[in-house]
Amino acid sequence: MSDPAGKYSITMPRDIAEAAKARSGPSGLSAYVAAAVARQIERDNLNELIQVAEAEHGPVTDEEIQALRDQLQQARRQQTQGGANAA
Repeated sequence: MSDPAGKYSITMPRDIAEAAKARSGPSGLSAYVAAAVARQIERDNLNELIQVAEAEHGPVTDEEIQALRDQLQQARRQQTQGGANAA
């Protein structure tokens, strides 16, 4: 579980606040905003990790990225075909 909640005041553009309120559902705006901030922190942490890795090993090329995407797509196809064969 996370730490106890604290109360904070934030300022954001009205249109963003209204869109967030409309999408927040029964959990409420605070939970919606907290989840969005948590995702942003994850992204920030991943970007920092990428920067460290690239500083040590050099940047990942477009070809390497495409090769990994191809591997992932192939694995997904095999998983789907395996699931269909098992049924």
